[in-house]
Amino acid sequence: MEGRKWRGRNSTAAAEAAVMKVEKQGTEMGLEDKEMRNRRREPRGNKEQTELSDNTFRCQTYARLLLETLTEIAVVLIVVLLGWAYQTTQPPPPKICGSPDGPPVTSPRIRLSDGRYLAYREKGVPKEAAKYKIIVIHGFGSSKDVSLPASQELIDELGIYFLSFDRAGYGESDPNPKRSVKSEAFDIQELADQLQIGSKFYVIGMLAGVSLVVPIINYWWPSFPANLSQEVYKGRLVQDQWTFRVAHYAPRLLYWWLTQKWFPSLSLLNKNPSIFSRRDKEILTKISKIADLGQDKITPQGVFESLHRDLMVGFGNWEFDPMDLTNPYPENESSVQIWQGYEDRLIPFELQRYVSEKLPWIRYHEVPDGGHLFIFDSGLCEVVLRALLLGEEPSSI
Repeated sequence: MEGRKWRGRNSTAAAEAAVMKVEKQGTEMGLEDKEMRNRRREPRGNKEQTELSDNTFRCQTYARLLLETLTEIAVVLIVVLLGWAYQTTQPPPPKICGSPDGPPVTSPRIRLSDGRYLAYREKGVPKEAAKYKIIVIHGFGSSKDVSLPASQELIDELGIYFLSFDRAGYGESDPNPKRSVKSEAFDIQELADQLQIGSKFYVIGMLAGVSLVVPIINYWWPSFPANLSQEVYKGRLVQDQWTFRVAHYAPRLLYWWLTQKWFPSLSLLNKNPSIFSRRDKEILTKISKIADLGQDKITPQGVFESLHRDLMVGFGNWEFDPMDLTNPYPENESSVQIWQGYEDRLIPFELQRYVSEKLPWIRYHEVPDGGHLFIFDSGLCEVVLRALLLGEEPSSI
């Protein structure tokens, strides 16, 4: 009886399990049948729309990934281009004379109050025996070794002592990153004091001085009438106009502008023959036959702190307006003179005339057939010296 009883219970459990399994299978089969029926009842258009949506999603995903990749590449390229552009605007450091990797020092020099060294050269009669002492200021792209063509007879006759020097960054003089129009004058003052040339001396400057020979003109001086300065400015070569603009408005880009090869820059640096007058070309032919012009001594420390700095200072914003200057010689004990070539194609005579009209105490001399280099004509050089030292009015130029 026990055995039957337990077999009965086992049979009942087995039967119940079998029923549950059948019901589960039936339910699953029912669900599958229901799903199949729903799929069969689903319109064909909805199926195609689903597939189209899937393809659209994939395309959008690929487009987003492609855009992100291109954006990353563009950012990298921009960073590289900015880095390259920055490098092209940064001038190399100057090679200081006397430094381990710089040119040797071969000229006498003085140490200025700010620690810089200024190289100089003496010529003419001995300083102690001189009747007239002249400090010569060289111009753009020149140096103390480019001498005025004064004859030895004239030097001995008048007893002239010449003192020339390399302006900051030129020749063997240390660069001055803070160079300005006024700093040039302070350098001259210290040079005269340290060499003890006396309280009275004359200055001849191809850039600035007391006898101004084709001095620089800044088209942005506020006292110039806008119509006059613009008219004269537009008469310059286009490449020079752009150089002056960069020097005035974006001096940090000047090194790049003067060293890039895509567009022509300053005509004087490119030795464009059109900037020289007939007389200039004759003078260049003569002086090219002279052995020692000192051309190799002009920019041994680099072009940025010499040539480029000249342009930034000359065409930048000046600390004063030259038309506000007063007569430094109210008792006529000396004079300020401007010498200008009518055919000068670098420095416009129209603006020099305006300056002399605004400052009537300046003695203005215009050389009719003179170009930019007329001071290197020995005859005209003597005329300039006699007018400055002796007050002689030139009978004919």
